[in-house]
Amino acid sequence: MNQIINAFDSISLEEMNNVALMKRTDTKFIVHKKELISVLKKIIQDYKVLEIKGNRIMTYASLYFDTPAKKFYYDHHNGKVNRTKVRMRKYVESDICFLEVKQKDGRGKTKKTRTSINDFEMDLSDTSIDFIQNVTHESYDLEPIIWNKFNRITLVNKTAKERLTIDLNVSFKINNTFKTYDNLVIIEVKQERFNRTSPVVRQLKEHQTNPYGLSKYCIGMISVYEDLKYNRFKRKILKINKITA
Repeated sequence: MNQIINAFDSISLEEMNNVALMKRTDTKFIVHKKELISVLKKIIQDYKVLEIKGNRIMTYASLYFDTPAKKFYYDHHNGKVNRTKVRMRKYVESDICFLEVKQKDGRGKTKKTRTSINDFEMDLSDTSIDFIQNVTHESYDLEPIIWNKFNRITLVNKTAKERLTIDLNVSFKINNTFKTYDNLVIIEVKQERFNRTSPVVRQLKEHQTNPYGLSKYCIGMISVYEDLKYNRFKRKILKINKITA
């Protein structure tokens, strides 16, 4: 993996911020890790890879929050189009942490609003609570609900306003319950509007891989909580198990 990633031209964080796409359309694809190399080889000339302090494969750690009744999870499960997720995310190599609110609207657009914090908060500070309320215009009783960790490669299109993230070694944890998906790769293409002529989308299509909606948060919740209703996600779990077998 390192060999192929090192073959890409690099881009700095400052340069990538020009393609931040905080309001965007996100399109996910899932593949087995062994298929990823083939896709990457075909798109080397089209993308640059994010490099920070000499690292091209980054470690991300996230702590998601939800209500005691797991409102955010069930909003997604029940098909509510206007949805919210609240998390803290740490960029491990950079030692930078943010509190983030992700909101999806009825048109499929995702808006991410974030603020810098010192580190993970198991109990939300007053400042964090105020930030969440100002963004969502709601008052939620939130608690830490699940930890998520993964490695990420970020590619930025050289000519179009597009970037993509490639997540590997995805794992989830709460208390003493742990689940990891070793062979699963989640590719997320971030664009202003979904464009099927994107180099990576074309290559994935050649591999007979089509867009597939997937929430790491929801899959993780199913993986570590035994008492959740998950009828809407059964097919997704079956597909993940088939791909990663």
